[in-house]
Amino acid sequence: MKSEIISGPNYADPSENARLTTQLNTIFNVMKDSNWRTLRQIEEQTGYPECSISAQLRHLRKPSCGSHEVNKRHIKNGLYEYQVIVNEATEDGE
Repeated sequence: MKSEIISGPNYADPSENARLTTQLNTIFNVMKDSNWRTLRQIEEQTGYPECSISAQLRHLRKPSCGSHEVNKRHIKNGLYEYQVIVNEATEDGE
């Protein structure tokens, strides 16, 4: 992933970029196999909280983060699974 890829209206601290980029890369590396996972399953694999994972999955859709396809499907009672389909047009899938 590119450095300094985290941005947005609620992002105000550039000193957090390295930490958030590491978090994004970790989540991407778990999800790039295209398997479906709940936020809880991703949390168990990465140690990051579900709310951060959800935000990072949204970032993966951005052109600055690879324009990957992020799919979401309803399981039951408000539980969802997520899947990342890697944009092969990006360098090394990242």
